[in-house]
Amino acid sequence: MLEVPDSASAAAGAERVVRGACPHDCPDTCALRITVKDGIAIKVQGAAEHVTTHGALCTKVARYPERTYHAERVLHPLRRVGPKGEGRFERISWEDALAEIAQRLSAIAARDPQAIVPYSYAGTMGLVQGESIAARFFNRLGASLLDRTICASAGAEALGATLGAKVGMHTRFFAEAKLILIWGSNSIASNLHFWTFAQQAKRAGARLVCIDPRRTETADKCHEHLQLRPGSDGALALGVMQQLIVNDWLDHDYIARHVEQGPRGWDALREEALRWPPERVAEATGLAVEQIVRLAFDYGTTRPAAIRLNYGMQRVAGGGNAVRLIATLPALVGAWRERGGGMLLSSSGWFQPDKAALQRPELLAGRRPRTINMSTIGDDLLRETSPEFGPRIEALLVYNSNPVAVAPESPKVVQGFGREDLFTVVLEHFLTDTADHADIVLPATTQLEHLDIHTSYGHTDVLLNEPAIAPLGEALPNTEIFRRLAARMGFGEPCFADSDEQLARQAFGDCIDFEALRATGWVSLPIADAPFADGGFPTPDGRVRIDAPGHGLPRVVPNHESRESTPVLAARYPLAMISPPARNFLNSSFVNVRSLRDIEREPIVEIHPDDAAARGLQNGSTVRVFNDRGSYLCRAELSTRARPGVVNGLGIWWRKLGLEGTNVNEVTHQRLTDLGRAPCFYDVLVEVASA
Repeated sequence: MLEVPDSASAAAGAERVVRGACPHDCPDTCALRITVKDGIAIKVQGAAEHVTTHGALCTKVARYPERTYHAERVLHPLRRVGPKGEGRFERISWEDALAEIAQRLSAIAARDPQAIVPYSYAGTMGLVQGESIAARFFNRLGASLLDRTICASAGAEALGATLGAKVGMHTRFFAEAKLILIWGSNSIASNLHFWTFAQQAKRAGARLVCIDPRRTETADKCHEHLQLRPGSDGALALGVMQQLIVNDWLDHDYIARHVEQGPRGWDALREEALRWPPERVAEATGLAVEQIVRLAFDYGTTRPAAIRLNYGMQRVAGGGNAVRLIATLPALVGAWRERGGGMLLSSSGWFQPDKAALQRPELLAGRRPRTINMSTIGDDLLRETSPEFGPRIEALLVYNSNPVAVAPESPKVVQGFGREDLFTVVLEHFLTDTADHADIVLPATTQLEHLDIHTSYGHTDVLLNEPAIAPLGEALPNTEIFRRLAARMGFGEPCFADSDEQLARQAFGDCIDFEALRATGWVSLPIADAPFADGGFPTPDGRVRIDAPGHGLPRVVPNHESRESTPVLAARYPLAMISPPARNFLNSSFVNVRSLRDIEREPIVEIHPDDAAARGLQNGSTVRVFNDRGSYLCRAELSTRARPGVVNGLGIWWRKLGLEGTNVNEVTHQRLTDLGRAPCFYDVLVEVASA
C-alpha cells in the first residue's frame, strides 16, 4: 500500500525530474518539477509549461528541500517523557506507538467515541493525504466530526449564498482587465502568480486599486491604496453601489436577466444601498469622500473590470455579509460579460471530487456524532460533559495542523492541550508547539515523499504529485499511518486496504483521465473563458441571489470589538488589530526554516508613528501587545503600513520561537463570524506599551 519511488533504477549520478504539486494553503497550487540525484531531491522548481505557475515559485516553496532535509525533522515515533509543553520525548517503535494509541482509543470509544476528536486543516491541501483514509478511520470509529472553519468558511458560505458555489473568473484573464480591485489580499506575498497577470494588465494600461487596512507590499505597487478600517468592507461595497445607482452606471439588462428580482431581491438591495451615500461610507470606513466616489466611478465606467477578493477581509464579525455585497457588484455592472471581468475569491467550487468515495460516510452506520468547531477548540477542550456539549474531549488526533500556534485565544488552547487527562496524538514533520503537547508524535512524510492529487482555489487544474524520494527515516504518509492504526484497532473493512494510487483514482472517478493526469502532471477542467457571460450561475434559478435562504438580505454587520460596538472596551484598548501573515511564512509552516526566519528576524507589530508617539514608543523597541485575554512581546516597527488607530501584528510565529514563548493569538478571541462559523482574527482591540 505504501508506494515509494524506484530510485534504484536510476543510474548513479544521473538526475531525473519528477512531477509534483505544491501542497500548501495558497490559491496558486503550483505545478512543481523536482530534480532528484542519487535519491536526493536537490532542486524544486515551478513548471514553466503550466499556465498559472509559468516557471515561478515563491521563496518558501523554492526552498522545500531545506524543509524536507531539515536537521530537526521528526523521523521516528516518539513518546512524551516530560510535562506537556516541554517537548521532551523518547524514541519508540511503530509497533509500540500503534499499540498504545489503539489501546487508549479503544478504551475511550467503549465509553463514547465522540470523546475522540480529529483536528486537521490545510497543512496539505491534498485529497489523499488530507481527508481520505483519515476520514474513513474516524467515521468507522464514530468520533466527533470537525467543522473546519479556521480560514475561509465565512467567505465560502457567502459565495455559496450569492453565486451558488465557490466559483469565479479565470486567474489568467485578469491580464485583460482595465481595472483590477485587489480587495483584502497582499497578492505579492500570498498569490504571486495572480500578481504576474495583474502586472501584465498594468503594463497594458490597467488601473490597479488595493483595498486593505494595511499598506501592503501589493499596495505599494498599485495606483491607489484605500486604507479602510478593519471590518468596513461591506459599507464600502454599499457605497460603491449607491454611486452606481445614482449615476446610472448599471447594466440594466444583465441585472434584469441574471440578478434576483422582486421586493426581496434587487429592489431591496437597491433601497439599502441608497442609504449609504459617500459621506456615511466615509465615516464608517475612514476613507475620504473623494476616494469613495473615484472608486465607484472607475468601477462603473471601466470595462473590463475585475475584483480579486481574498480571505483577509472576511475574518471579522461581518465578513460573510461583506463578501456577499462585494460578490454582487460584478453583476450590477455586467462585468461578467467579458472574460477579463468579474470576480474571483475561490475557484474550488468548479471541482467536484468524489468526497464520499474518499471518506466513506457510510462507515458511520447511521450514527450522527456531534460536531466540534476547530475555531473554538480552546473553549471546547475546557468543557465538562453536559447534555448540550456531549462528552468531555478525552483524545485528540492532530494532523495537517498546528492548533496551539494558530487557533484563536491561545491561552485557553494551551490550557486545554496541557490537560494531563487528555490523550493527544500528533502526526508531524517537526516538534511544533502542538507536538510539544502530544503524548505520541508520529513522523509524517512531506510532499516530496508521497503521492497525492490536488485541486486549487486559484485556478481550474487538477494536479498530481508523484513521490520524488523515499520517505526519510521511519516517516509514513498520513494514509499509511491511519491504515496501520485501523488494522491495529480491528477495522476489517476492505476500504482500509486501498492504496494511495487507488485513492487518487477514486478522487474524481471517470471525470478525470488519470493516465493523462499522470502523463502531464495536470488536467484542466473544461470551463468557458467567460463562464457567466450569459448568467447561468450555480444557484437554483441561475441568477445572482440577493435574499439567500437562511441569510436574508446582505447587510453591514459591526465588528465584535470596536469603538461603536464596545465603547467601554475601546476606552481601555483603543487600537484595532489585524494579524496578517508574515511574507515568508505560510500560517505556521516554514517558521522553523532558518533561512526564512532570518529574513523575518523576529515578531513585529507595525504601528503608525502618531500612535507610537502618543505611547512613547521608539522604532525597534520591544513592546507588549495586550488586552483582557492575554499579552505577547514583539518588536515595534513604526510604519505607515499601519493606519492610525490600527496595528498589524504579523504572524503566525511558533510560540516557542517568539519572544516570551507566545504569539499574536494570545490576544485574539473565539467569537465567530456572521456566516460560516469562522474566527474573527482581524476583529480585535488591544493596547501597546513599552515592555
